[in-house]
Amino acid sequence: MTRTKASDAQSAQTGAQPASQATLNPGDEAAPGTPGTGEDVCPDCHGTGKIDGESCATCGGSGTVIRAVGGA
Repeated sequence: MTRTKASDAQSAQTGAQPASQATLNPGDEAAPGTPGTGEDVCPDCHGTGKIDGESCATCGGSGTVIRAVGGA
């Protein structure tokens, strides 16, 4: 029997992708779940997920982007 990392086991249970394999949108500064980051409203579609009736390219239609928070 092989051993797996706890994050791999959790991902398998929840169906979520690990941060290293998550899909990034053009407006994201880091992968979702990266320490020191958080969701922010997309600056282009202002959180609607659409521009001129089309899916926003910056956020991928989610209305949010991942930004670095804090800093030092």
